[in-house]
Amino acid sequence: MRNRARGHDLLALRRLNTTVVLRALHRRSPRTLAELAAGTGLSRPTVEAAVEELAERGLVAESAARDGERPPGRPARRFRFRTEAGSVLGVDIGLHKMVLLLADLGGTVIASQRAAIDPELTGSARLGLLRAGMESFLDAHAPRRTAVLARCVGVPGTVGADGVITSVVVPEWSGVDLGRLLADGEPGHTLVENDVNLAVLAERWQGAAALAGDVVCVLTGHRVSCSLTIGGRLHRGRRGGAGELGMLPLLGMSTAQEALKWPGERLEGESEVAALARAADTGDPRALAAVADFADRLAPGVAALALAVDPELIVLTGGATPVGRTLVPLLTERLRPMTLNVPRIAVSSLGGRGVALGAVRRALDEVEEELLADQAP
Repeated sequence: MRNRARGHDLLALRRLNTTVVLRALHRRSPRTLAELAAGTGLSRPTVEAAVEELAERGLVAESAARDGERPPGRPARRFRFRTEAGSVLGVDIGLHKMVLLLADLGGTVIASQRAAIDPELTGSARLGLLRAGMESFLDAHAPRRTAVLARCVGVPGTVGADGVITSVVVPEWSGVDLGRLLADGEPGHTLVENDVNLAVLAERWQGAAALAGDVVCVLTGHRVSCSLTIGGRLHRGRRGGAGELGMLPLLGMSTAQEALKWPGERLEGESEVAALARAADTGDPRALAAVADFADRLAPGVAALALAVDPELIVLTGGATPVGRTLVPLLTERLRPMTLNVPRIAVSSLGGRGVALGAVRRALDEVEEELLADQAP
């Protein structure tokens, strides 16, 4: 019995050491065995054994010398985390469009696709379109389906801790556990999250909020919704609805998108908002009045969040970002009499991929939590 317990302890210790080495390579690659030993505090033989095991699992590989590197003597072997060992899928399905991104385990996007959606589609037809879109996209870009370690879908609606959706945009999805339906028969993790929550994750990862902790993200376009991070962590609230001030008609956010309608000239292939932004940039009085009306409708809700959270940054993302250059000073001006301190306001640079990028980040978080978790009890 004592030998069995000792063997169990040694196996658990080996697993833990292997995870420590994997974390170190995931954090920074490539590294030599000596660098890994120094960085982890493990002995060189222990590190070497861990690297060998990780290589057998396909998670680590020897790194080729960089061009121009010709050190004297025998060069030290360098090892790297294999970002190509798997992939994740991020999806943004809104009322009018679907965006799909496939990324490797380092977060590099290796394939992307955007498709328009009929806003009149029923909930069941939209679900069928989502399934078919994901299938065809993965068939084209990730034929080895078991290598897709996680999928995350951003939806217009709150998602409770039980995975059940509440949506006014796609009412037929309310009360549905979409993640369970999408996961049926698929390998890896399947996650569903509110789109604006994913948008703020993307801004914290690769966008305007990379250096900010307390952030309010305002997703604009055909509708307006909000999310927030506190201390750098997404604040979802008890049922996933934190920050959803767009639900309150009194605040004006629910009708804000109506201000962005533009009857003026549009170039071929130009969106309505892009045409409005172009006109505003030239000083067109009608366009400036439209953006000012949009700022008027946004300001009460943004001010309420600013007073509640006192964020260091407000990020404007989504479909209305083309008017951002005109909108930011107007919104700042309107917030001054409504708040104690006007936070800095930034416009997202992620374009129409913000929510899908956030979905990639959320999927990566799920994979990393499993992959880099302590394997010892």
